[in-house]
Amino acid sequence: MARKRKKKQKRPAYILRLAWHFGWKPGRAASEILEWIEVIVVAVALAVLIMTFITVRMHVPTGSMLPTIQIHDSFFVDRITYYFRTPKPGDIVVFRHTWSIHVKSVDAGSPAAEAGVIPGQTPTFVGDEHAYTQDFITQGVTSLDVGADLVLQTAEGGVYNLGPKPEGATSLRDFGVHLAIKRTMWVKRLIAVGGQTVQIRGGDVYVDGVKLNGPRFDRYYYSNDSDYQFGVEPTLVPEGYFFMLGDNSGDSFDSRYWGFVARKDIVGVPYLRVWPLNRFSLM
Repeated sequence: MARKRKKKQKRPAYILRLAWHFGWKPGRAASEILEWIEVIVVAVALAVLIMTFITVRMHVPTGSMLPTIQIHDSFFVDRITYYFRTPKPGDIVVFRHTWSIHVKSVDAGSPAAEAGVIPGQTPTFVGDEHAYTQDFITQGVTSLDVGADLVLQTAEGGVYNLGPKPEGATSLRDFGVHLAIKRTMWVKRLIAVGGQTVQIRGGDVYVDGVKLNGPRFDRYYYSNDSDYQFGVEPTLVPEGYFFMLGDNSGDSFDSRYWGFVARKDIVGVPYLRVWPLNRFSLM
């Protein structure tokens, strides 16, 4: 008569074996709690690894990529592709960029406090520079001659003279202004890479003097806004940076305004639209 094989005994959770190693033998209830803690810790660790290196979900609140991406579309972003290849013109790319900037606080007794700068306001101009990003704000301060008055303008209508620029001043902190800068994920189409020259002319985009053709670029690109600072005239993209435009360029806040996206800020490529359900599809 054949002998019955013994059922393989379940191996104790690692956290329990660790507790035993240090001389603690928890009871049944404590053991179950420890096992659940181990499961949760492992799940969280896996989620962090996946969100950091493999995929992340994004929701689009604007129409800047119409008709390619609709308002309120939600999709997963592949973070692996660009580990193995460089982003190229025509790619739809997700990247991190400045979403909002506001005055977090003002130092008591500082030039900003004396000028009446109010926390919570949103800077629009620092000197002659648009306050689109921290780099623009820094440029607005550093480009000013020592001794010249620095003027801060805000979206709320404030115009504040912060007084003469002191020697060595490089940021609004030197005038007593502390900023809160929020960055979030954006999605645009990559137009040109570092070392290429881009220009929008007559509704078309030219890279290194050659018109971009094909369905990815078959749309009208606007270049007639006085706030456009890049791409209206031939613009050289710095090495390690990218020039991005929205497909719906008449309603897109993109590289024409604020310049370039650094390689380190690239997140990945959209690959699976999951919402709304009637548009569920590979991208």
